[in-house]
Amino acid sequence: MGRIVAVEYMTLDGVFEEPVWSGPYFNEELGAWQADNLREADALLLGRVTYEGMKAVWPRMAAETGDFGAKMNGMPKHVATTTLTEPEWNATFIEGDVAEAVAKLRTGSETLMINGSAILVNYLARHNLIDEYRVMIYPVVAGEGRKLWEPGTKLALTHIGSWRSATGVEVIDYTPA
Repeated sequence: MGRIVAVEYMTLDGVFEEPVWSGPYFNEELGAWQADNLREADALLLGRVTYEGMKAVWPRMAAETGDFGAKMNGMPKHVATTTLTEPEWNATFIEGDVAEAVAKLRTGSETLMINGSAILVNYLARHNLIDEYRVMIYPVVAGEGRKLWEPGTKLALTHIGSWRSATGVEVIDYTPA
């Protein structure tokens, strides 16, 4: 059976959007961890906004990011969208009921990784479709901005591992309880 793993950046106060605040804390150690996450993934599962943002950046960064960029650009992407009609960047658009379609994807043997995509993460969490949450909590209080967790999303989680980067980023790994 396949797995769905959400990998998320977050501030101490729960903000996840526009993670420019992560820059001063991102180092080789976190880069290697992110490379391991990407190596483990067979495909990406993304919301429309994250897909469009990544699609605008990653193809231009291929030369400077080596194997990481090659994998990011070459791997399949499953995108939850009701507005886009022309898939690009190795994407297929999820049609119909998203929970049903993702549950079907999960019956295969692939590991699907979600980055960002808070609306999708919250939706899939409410449908018990995410197998693992890998959260990087940055030592920053943003004070404002979109939170990762929407009001009404409730999760009971089991801690399965954690570590702290040299720059103070707490990386915490959870599975649903």
